[in-house]
Amino acid sequence: MRQFPLEMHTLAPGRVVEWRVRSTAAQATGPGGPAGRRASFNQDKHFTVAEESRGADHPVASWLAVTFDVRGPLDERALAQALLAFVRRHEVLRCEFRRLAGELACEPLAADELTLDAVPVGDFPTTEMLRAFLVERFRRSIDTLSWPLFTMGAVSREDSATVYLAFDHIVCDGMSMPIVVNEVLTSYEALCRGERSALPATAPSYLDFAEEQRRRYLSIDANDERLGYWKSFIARNGEFFPRFPLDLGVEPDRMYPIVNEASPLLDAGEAEVFDKSCLAVDGKPFMGVLAAVALALREAGGPGVYRGFMPVSERGREGWSDSVGWFVNTMPIEFDASPGRDFAEVMAGIRSGFRELLRNIDVPFVRAWELLAPQEFAARSWPYPVNFFSYIDMRKCRGAERHEDWRPATHVWSARANGACSWYQRDADGLHMNSIYVDTPAARRTMGAFQEALRETVRDIARSGGFRRPIALTAPRRPLDAPVRV
Repeated sequence: MRQFPLEMHTLAPGRVVEWRVRSTAAQATGPGGPAGRRASFNQDKHFTVAEESRGADHPVASWLAVTFDVRGPLDERALAQALLAFVRRHEVLRCEFRRLAGELACEPLAADELTLDAVPVGDFPTTEMLRAFLVERFRRSIDTLSWPLFTMGAVSREDSATVYLAFDHIVCDGMSMPIVVNEVLTSYEALCRGERSALPATAPSYLDFAEEQRRRYLSIDANDERLGYWKSFIARNGEFFPRFPLDLGVEPDRMYPIVNEASPLLDAGEAEVFDKSCLAVDGKPFMGVLAAVALALREAGGPGVYRGFMPVSERGREGWSDSVGWFVNTMPIEFDASPGRDFAEVMAGIRSGFRELLRNIDVPFVRAWELLAPQEFAARSWPYPVNFFSYIDMRKCRGAERHEDWRPATHVWSARANGACSWYQRDADGLHMNSIYVDTPAARRTMGAFQEALRETVRDIARSGGFRRPIALTAPRRPLDAPVRV
């Protein structure tokens, strides 16, 4: 399971049907109701940006989507039941968000009041037409300010089907996507066998997580001792956000159309050797990828000390492993990758930096941002290109043993950007990279050279167990690695 642009998906043509969720109670009672529960800090900031940008020429928008396959003729009744059970199971998917007295409230609809309506969409005779429809469908149907905050459908064929679900970020994160796949297909396959799903009716709710987070951190101020990790990072970095160190050709206070591209870094065999090289120096594979990123950036003219943001999952601490929601805290990390330091030394620095990060993970990123950089917090986006690194090992996700059959994939999209973000995924097929960055001539040159340098660096680590030779940043791109730009 890996992440790549939807425009790169090899979807076979077929007949599209969608299922629209609605509340039967809403028809009878209308809007209003109780005040609901408080949103998380991530959700509040995301919703606020959507509110403030609604009247702009280029509103801020984004979605996350997942696609996966069903073998054999599609049983539409069974799939509809599986989808409805999934939506009922996760309270955050049943929430309407409303601004009440300055705070963002989540008003969950009762699970038993939800129903699905099947809506035939039409036949799409070519892959190109189908992909174009889905891209446009996701962009137009996902609206942060209105419920439902997701779209569900399937492309049906005589002997197979591709199921798709797309979500606004306010209700999910990247680690939610494997949960979607596992739960929907596990329920679907049981129903097709004439059995009841073994999944529980409800999962631990993200709303409980959000409420606990706000209870603990809403009242803190900038002098709270729990912000010490952030303050020490800012003191060394010189500012709250760690800058992306390479030229992307962007102007201040301007947002740009995006380039969304993906390419392989290592095949399955190379990735296995790479993992072993990391373990040999007492490091984890994600640390090895981060070390390679730091070296590639440094060789391109970046600093010897790496400073960047890293999203870290908060699922494992309180039993949220099977819950859909935005369980991500974004944290700063730094380590020394100066010339002369070998792979083991850089990995030791990452190991130490990551331990320190985990000791301070409790303070929510959005709260630290609001308290320590209030002027930048008022903006709709990060103030300039930010150094950002994300890694997920999809082999550790629930249902990974069935990924070869289900062929799941994740897809992300953003309307505009002012920098670059890169996500790295490890699965049974190897190590992969997906990047979204500004569509400028400088950024295309910079990111093309960076990706090639990174590919050579991780291959060097796999071949020799460390950093072996300087990386040529002007190497031409291989035609087979040429990404699709959106």
